[in-house]
Amino acid sequence: MSDRMSLDRFLATDPRDVGCEEAMAILHVYVDLVVSEADVPSEYAGVVAHLESCGPCGEDFDGLLAAVTESAT
Repeated sequence: MSDRMSLDRFLATDPRDVGCEEAMAILHVYVDLVVSEADVPSEYAGVVAHLESCGPCGEDFDGLLAAVTESAT
């Protein structure tokens, strides 16, 4: 990805994006919903938007999800 494309993606932030601090504060709750295959309530739309746009937080989600699902098997 070019620098320009990265910048454009960064600047096109979804207005629903809750940001890193709020997403990380409730990440464990969001992971539990995903694991239980529940419909994620609309109140988590900002978390979804954030995880789609923030690489480091997305990696934290992936890691926590992997840890939870691996420990369940």
